[in-house]
This record gives sequence, structure tokens and C-alpha cells, in this order.
Amino acid sequence: MGHNRLKNTNKRLQLNDALAIYHAAESDLMQIVAIYNQSIAGKQSTADLQPVTLAQRQTWFEQHQPEHYPIYVVKDKQGNMTAWGSFSQLYQRPAYHISSEISIYVADEYQRQGIARQLLLWMLQQAPSLGIYNIVALIFAHNVPSIRLFQALGFEQWGKLPQICDMNGFYADVLMLGKQV
Repeated sequence: MGHNRLKNTNKRLQLNDALAIYHAAESDLMQIVAIYNQSIAGKQSTADLQPVTLAQRQTWFEQHQPEHYPIYVVKDKQGNMTAWGSFSQLYQRPAYHISSEISIYVADEYQRQGIARQLLLWMLQQAPSLGIYNIVALIFAHNVPSIRLFQALGFEQWGKLPQICDMNGFYADVLMLGKQV
């Protein structure tokens, strides 16, 4: 399965001369998992406490249909994945189809270069064409950089789940940030 480069100018983001966005292909799953696993040790971005396997993420990958809940990958000219983002089903009941959870992960070596911001902006622009009108981000309250990023782009706090996660050493609050697009 090859990459489907997003060709329409509304469907393509050139972060700079070296980076572009694609719909994720099955061949990208290994790099998606690697970037995700980088985030686990820091206890900032995910409630997973141990690295996940390719097999564990296979079903998750298959549940993301490009026409409504896509996974996007950002790659450099050499094909190295720098980041990925996804829209996921917020809740499995039919009436929630207009709402989606958003996730963005950036490889450690590419953080603090503005990639997450550009990917988030682009995903916000794509949401209405996917039938998504409410976007929810679930972010640990101690993940200040992510909270600042989402709030800077118009997300507001829609809820707080106090001490909902046992992070093996501390209990973490989760903020629900939301935005209507």
C-alpha cells in the first residue's frame, strides 16, 4: 500500500521545504508506534505506562478510516516520519459522529520546531470536510506546553477529570479541551 500524498492545496501542508503531510499508510505503522513509544517514559502525553507493540496498535490503525477519522503523518524528504496526528471516534454511539478526539505526537528529535502547531492548524482546517464539528483534546494537566498550544489555537477547557490516572508515582489530572470548528 503506497502513500497517498495529499495533492489538493487545501489537503497538503508544506511545513517547510523539507516536510509534507500524507495520509498514513499501513507501512507507516512501525514509525507511528516508535514515536508514540517515545512519549511513554516522560509521562506527559499518554496514560500507557509500557511501550506498545505493533500488534497492539494494528486494530487502532484499522479503525481510522481516511474519509472520517484519518491518521496523518509528517515526513521529511528522506521519508523519515517527524510527527503524526489522528482524529479518533470520541464515543461509539452514533450521535457523536460530529465530534472527534484529536491526538498529535512529535518525534523527540523534532520537538520545539513548530511542527505540532502547524499540524494542529492544518487538522483544524480539515475537520469540517470530514464531518467533524467538535474537537476534543484530552491532555494531562501537567503537560503545560500542550495545553498552551491548544489554548493558543482557540481550545477552551470543557472539563477536568481530577486524579483519574495512576501514573506509577503520581495521580494525574486530565483536562478536556475543546473547540467547535
